[in-house]
Amino acid sequence: MVSVGIWGSQLGKPAIWLLPVTFPIVMAFGGVLGVRGVPLPGVEIGVVFSALVLGLMIAFSVWPPLWIAAVLVGIFAIFHGYSHGKELPHAAQSLAFGMAFVRAACFRHLVGRPSSMALGGSPFASDGSWCCVR
Repeated sequence: MVSVGIWGSQLGKPAIWLLPVTFPIVMAFGGVLGVRGVPLPGVEIGVVFSALVLGLMIAFSVWPPLWIAAVLVGIFAIFHGYSHGKELPHAAQSLAFGMAFVRAACFRHLVGRPSSMALGGSPFASDGSWCCVR
């Protein structure tokens, strides 16, 4: 999830906000699927693949069109949310649990922005947006 914040920072406006907002919203949807028991094959592979792909996007400074970046982040968010929803303890309140994991995801995205500065990026992009690596 930190990588979503870093990648959004690399891509600049509007991805710097769109990707970190897309992820928790779609992750909540995935959480509902997990709580409801809707079958979703390959969840663990999807989570691992998301870390690998987003890491490669950052490492190689891949700049896809915004809609492709958002769809990719959304697909990965479904797997993350589903895994959280599936692991929900039976005694827990699903709404409170869901709000907690979405809040935690938002925090991790926020950490990704300054993390990219720590990796040597500038806090401002050439277009004046708050960006970290161009």
